[in-house]
Amino acid sequence: MQSEVQSAPIRILHLEDSELDHDIVRQTLRRAGVPCEMQRVETLDDFVRALHASHFDAILADYRLPGFTALDAWRALQDMPQPPPFILLSGAIGETAAVEAIKQGMSDYLLKDDLGKLAHVIERAIEVQQARRERERAAEELAASEQRLARFAEHLQMSIEQERAAIAREIHDDIGGSLAAIQFDLSWIGRHHADADTQAHVQAATTMLQHAVGASQRIMMNLRPAILDQGLAAAIEWLASEFERRTGIRTRVRTAVRQPGVDKAVQLTAYRTAQEALTNISKHAGCSEVRIELSDAERVLTLEITDNGRGIMAPDRNKPKSFGLKGLQERARTVGGWLDISSRAGQGTSITLSIPLTTETKGETT
Repeated sequence: MQSEVQSAPIRILHLEDSELDHDIVRQTLRRAGVPCEMQRVETLDDFVRALHASHFDAILADYRLPGFTALDAWRALQDMPQPPPFILLSGAIGETAAVEAIKQGMSDYLLKDDLGKLAHVIERAIEVQQARRERERAAEELAASEQRLARFAEHLQMSIEQERAAIAREIHDDIGGSLAAIQFDLSWIGRHHADADTQAHVQAATTMLQHAVGASQRIMMNLRPAILDQGLAAAIEWLASEFERRTGIRTRVRTAVRQPGVDKAVQLTAYRTAQEALTNISKHAGCSEVRIELSDAERVLTLEITDNGRGIMAPDRNKPKSFGLKGLQERARTVGGWLDISSRAGQGTSITLSIPLTTETKGETT
């Protein structure tokens, strides 16, 4: 036995109606050098009471007992949160019953005329149980870590959107107001100074001012897409037209959204996904055409952005610092959706966002 098993006696619950067989098992384990404490029960009620009264490292059970079988005891054991390993030890079990017992999840089975292997069987069952519990604990810790990461990503995304909205308001209120005041002053100068040099400077300043106004409006739109107030379809179409105007890449949009009142968080997720995808396309795709399809068929909001560019190579998608697409995937999860990426070298890339509209989503400040 392993040192950690030897450090304390193994507590064994023995479901056995024969006192003689119980003593034989005890002596067999003693001769094998296995320190153990054994408790014998022979009724199903005593078996259940013993399980709730004490902790056991393993269970040995005869197959046929007066009025019930080991399968009944196994089923009663399933109510426990972490049941000990269950070993079938019988002299009258057939192969069919043994196979069925293992299929149901029992740890092992052993014939009573082969007790020389009992110590090894118990040791192995306990080791397997410990390994299983460690895996379950690791899986629970991983799931909890992923949940914390998802909550952090959701909080971070919400904070980013709130900060974007605050910056957009400041641009509108402060910079927008200042630009409007400059426009009035330039108009006043233009009306009161008719000489050619002054008019030339006024015209140049007015042109630069119009450029600044357009830039501030574009920045505000990127920070806080107010066009979403007109609906997701209108916002996607505007985004596509701006992308085509800025890049010269032909962009076709097809929308089929019939369900009104889509949650603001869902709309913003779809908009930001399209925005990030088009940004990546302009930087990396080297394409001549982009297709965008938006629909809400079967109560699933689906946004697909496809280009005919060079595609995304697998090493590029797996770069440690490649956060763009990973960020979109995390954003999709915050509203109960998912993101699929399909790409082949030289044949373009397709990014598909799917969000079930029946899923409850949390509102987000925009």
